[in-house]
Amino acid sequence: MTVYGNFPGSRPRRLRTTPAMRRMVAETRLDAANLILPAFVREGIDAPVAISTMPGVQQHTLDTLRKAAVDAVSAGVSGIMLFGVPADEKKDGRGTAGTDPDGILQVALRAVREEVGDDLIVMSDLCLDEFTDHGHCGVLTEDGRVDNDATLERYAEMAQVQADAGAHVVGPSGMMDGQVGVIRDALDQTGHEDVSILAYTVKYASAFYGPFREAVGSSLRGDRKTYQQDPANTREALRELALDLEEGADMVMVKPAGPYLDILAKVAESTDVPVAAYQISGEYAMIEAAAEKGWIDRDAAILESLTGIRRAGAQMILTYWATEVAQRLARG
Repeated sequence: MTVYGNFPGSRPRRLRTTPAMRRMVAETRLDAANLILPAFVREGIDAPVAISTMPGVQQHTLDTLRKAAVDAVSAGVSGIMLFGVPADEKKDGRGTAGTDPDGILQVALRAVREEVGDDLIVMSDLCLDEFTDHGHCGVLTEDGRVDNDATLERYAEMAQVQADAGAHVVGPSGMMDGQVGVIRDALDQTGHEDVSILAYTVKYASAFYGPFREAVGSSLRGDRKTYQQDPANTREALRELALDLEEGADMVMVKPAGPYLDILAKVAESTDVPVAAYQISGEYAMIEAAAEKGWIDRDAAILESLTGIRRAGAQMILTYWATEVAQRLARG
């Protein structure tokens, strides 16, 4: 072989030679503390119900939810985000089960706080979609549009009952204009100044939410394009970010995660509050389905997808693999 001078003068491969070397120089590290477990709890069941579109994920009973919370603590996961699935007959146009102190989500919040106390950050999805008979995230007008300001009144009520039930953090996900400010006021006026707001700041009208509809027993008719963000837009995301920060968001989120890593990076560069990203049901389902067919290495793909989200700027990642991945990281 002919060698030309000192070519190549730079050899980046020297820093890839062994697993120990690659681990030492890694620029991005995934840790159990970065992870938050989304969990579904369903009213009126006495055994967990498997979610067919999300293999390995289930609708919990209160007892199995308690166990999932304990397992998350043991694995070192930082938080759990709860979604309530009410009985169908309790759904109505205003989502009143969502503000009932004895509604399934509030009961679950109390149960989890009783089980784990402050060892796990207990978060609650603050939205009406699980509780409405039309499946939208707010109150509808007579002609079927989502009424932004009437919905804000309902969100204020939800914030109070969720905080009363023990939520450390509320996560308004409905993408109503002004939601963070109204929720902050409602919390502060009811003695819940210490309850944090994780704002779903950038929530796109995504095709990847499909499996989630089964997970929450959605009654959605139509779509949510009049309030969730257009996937084509970037500047709009930064405008939403500025508004949420002005209204008092303690943390902000980008959802979905994987298809919007560019947006996540821009948000992370533009704020000094903690940034979260939600690896949603469709992202989960695609990896599980491809792995089941033997097309990809499941465990490697999971870690790669989460590392990419972390690298893009997320300090917190909501993922259905949270406990599993945290346990794997602990094993090294």
